[in-house]
Amino acid sequence: MKNVLYSLLLLLGGSTAFAQSPFRLTALKEAEKQITLLNNASGLVPVTDLRDLKIASVQYAFGQKAVFDSIASKYSPVTGYSIAHNPADSALLILHDQLKLYNLILITLSDLSTFDAKLLRFIKDQEAINRVLVVLTGSGKNLALLESLRSPIIWYPGNTAEGASAAAQLIFGGMAASHRLETAYGNVFKSGSGFSTTKIRLGYSVPEAVSVSSNRLTGIDSLMKVAIADHVTPGAVVLLAKDGQVVFHKAYGNHTYSKEEPTQPDDIFDLASVTKVSATTPSVMRLVDQNTIDLKTPISTYVARTRTIPDKATVTIREAMLHEAGYTPYIKFYEKLKPLDLNSDSSAAFPTKVADGFFLRANYFDEVMWPTTLKSKGDTRGKFVYSDVSMYMMKEVIETATHQKLNEYVQKEFYRPLGLQTMGFLPRNRFPRSRIVPTTENDNWFRSMRVQGYVNDPGAAMAGGVEGHAGLFANANDLAILWQMYLNKGSYGGQTYFKPATVDLFTSEQSRSGRGYGFARATNPKQGPKAYPSPLSYGHTGYTGIYVWVDPKYNLVYVCLTNRVYPDDGKTYGKPTLNIRTLILDRFYEAVVQGN
Repeated sequence: MKNVLYSLLLLLGGSTAFAQSPFRLTALKEAEKQITLLNNASGLVPVTDLRDLKIASVQYAFGQKAVFDSIASKYSPVTGYSIAHNPADSALLILHDQLKLYNLILITLSDLSTFDAKLLRFIKDQEAINRVLVVLTGSGKNLALLESLRSPIIWYPGNTAEGASAAAQLIFGGMAASHRLETAYGNVFKSGSGFSTTKIRLGYSVPEAVSVSSNRLTGIDSLMKVAIADHVTPGAVVLLAKDGQVVFHKAYGNHTYSKEEPTQPDDIFDLASVTKVSATTPSVMRLVDQNTIDLKTPISTYVARTRTIPDKATVTIREAMLHEAGYTPYIKFYEKLKPLDLNSDSSAAFPTKVADGFFLRANYFDEVMWPTTLKSKGDTRGKFVYSDVSMYMMKEVIETATHQKLNEYVQKEFYRPLGLQTMGFLPRNRFPRSRIVPTTENDNWFRSMRVQGYVNDPGAAMAGGVEGHAGLFANANDLAILWQMYLNKGSYGGQTYFKPATVDLFTSEQSRSGRGYGFARATNPKQGPKAYPSPLSYGHTGYTGIYVWVDPKYNLVYVCLTNRVYPDDGKTYGKPTLNIRTLILDRFYEAVVQGN
């Protein structure tokens, strides 16, 4: 049946219509051309430090609030508030107090707002104690009524969804500002007034904005329709960023085949082995960048117990990062479990939660898993043999070198500064269950129950949910930001995370296998589609159905998130042969190459 459906799909060439973006290219260009940044002597725009940002978006008769808040929330969480028409003084005082926990107030106004003494007093009260940014749409004459403010003002004349999107992107550096006022408004905002900024983060636009035809992407919907019908995966989220613009971001299907929860674009997925290149590898890159560790250094320098083990004593960090250390590929730790090792209730004796109502006894990693890892045998040193054990080892190296737990280190060094809102380990500690796509209904390993928000990989789960090879969760937007930073040679949002030479070193070919340090590359015969990727491209897959790919030649970032192992890793439906992740990437490549 799979082959019949796939052949039909190829003959049709993709018949399902592409869901068009709500934005129009001409309107986007017009908004970008007209938008003007004023009063920015403080340099607040673009906002660069996202680590401890708490944003309130206060709209007053602003018709595009939903669009503005939606785009702004792609950069940092935003809480919305509204001012009623002709508000009473008491209502503004109440709102003033409600904003006490926020450190950036975005106030959106339009021609329909009443620019009276009450409104100005409210804004100035906020200015006295907080950072404020005003967005104004409509007639420029209203600028004259705001000339007593000292906060930045973003003004654009067209009260459109595209204008609201541009304003939100400008605040965070998703687009640049360059326009100047063509007419004087009042005594302050004279003709020629305006500030210029640079683009420092991903923007959000339409395919045509980067010379990609939406019509050439119509086959993606058809591919996903076939994949879902054929039980390749119950749902997916697909994203393409080109030239620093997210131009395709769409959710398909449902969390499960029972269709109990439609998949949303910001849903959180188990990244599986993409953990290796989104948590462990960047940590190693940072430590190499800082000269804290050296790739030629033996792992035994940091993991002392390996010094007495002949086949591990001299293995270097470089060998582990290339999967050439000779470690065994995978250890089935769950086969060592005994009935007394597990309990349905949490306690000091059973603290490690591996699923809902399922707890592992204390010290199991130290007493069983790590000794088993150290005793594991391998005889392939010098040859490429993909091994999770390499990343177990690298987690120990990172934690010894930084004196921090891996999950805490990556949050502090990368995820929070980048503004990543979902990426991290142990997602059930941070998000409601409904936002996380279930990986399995029965994991076919040792948990005969739904696994949702707990890492699918049994070894990572038994290690407490944080490991070097698996355990990371994220949504598509966060992955795109992290990998755009790689594509930018280590810089993003006005901050530098790695030296460009370090990014080049890790992502370029470092072995006969074709791999980089941690990263898979197009030249590796076991990774990546074959038709289009340039020799510069790199990425990684994840067992649960994840694919991330970067191609510097075409300046693109591709993210595909699926939960293909649902419901029981192929036990119910068999293992699907349709490689939806690479087929979709091929469609993107076709559209990009033909566009160029």
